[in-house]
Amino acid sequence: MMLETADRNPAAIYDEKFVPALFGPWGEILADITAIANGENVLDVACGTGALTGVLADRVGAAGSVTGLDINPQMLAVARRKPMAVNWVEAPAERLPFPDAGFDAVLSQFGFMFFDDRALALEEMYRVLRPGGRLAVAVCGAVAESPGYNVFASLLDRLFGKSVGDAFRAPFELGDTEKLKDICAAAGLDDAQIVGRTGRVRFRSIEDLVSTERACAWTLGGLLSDDQFDLLLGESETALRPFTTLDGRAEFAMPCLIILATK
Repeated sequence: MMLETADRNPAAIYDEKFVPALFGPWGEILADITAIANGENVLDVACGTGALTGVLADRVGAAGSVTGLDINPQMLAVARRKPMAVNWVEAPAERLPFPDAGFDAVLSQFGFMFFDDRALALEEMYRVLRPGGRLAVAVCGAVAESPGYNVFASLLDRLFGKSVGDAFRAPFELGDTEKLKDICAAAGLDDAQIVGRTGRVRFRSIEDLVSTERACAWTLGGLLSDDQFDLLLGESETALRPFTTLDGRAEFAMPCLIILATK
């Protein structure tokens, strides 16, 4: 997800807002589920600003190697400023610039929903795995299964119409096991498994959640005027109140689905 602002690097804001609120904790989950070990050669596809990549680098240690690949140069520019021993590569997931069978594991965290050709990207990730290598691709679960986001999507429908609500729902469209199975079948991954895990969304406040989502170019960015934003914020303070903690944070469950395969 990219953020639109007039005066700041959108990738930097993504790293500042979305990574700690949503994506950061998933790195450990994916590294555990694929049993990333010291000395391995690992690829992170759609690495963004490196939320997962840094965890992988820690796991493989100095004896291993990690490559972070993303199509967005702004994301990679932010990632490169971090103290990680990572080889950063700008390229699309559908055309990985690597030879066959070069990686012990290939992972992708919450980028798959936005790929132009998901089946081709899966084929490519599988192609660059060595025999016995592990693949893990995480996507957002169904919005209906994330209670806070489900309320927020319904609020957008009510205030601004279903087209705005559906724009927000776009990153959740692959939260369906059957859809993922169909993509895996199209990619020739007939033995792939789809497993579910649940994490937490944690924003500093309801206002922080709403302003961050409003700025996301792949969902609500550019869709709301200042007056509409003010209305949304006021209504959200009431609608999302059940998901606030005693210290004012907005917090609720966020499920995801993970494609798992071994070559």
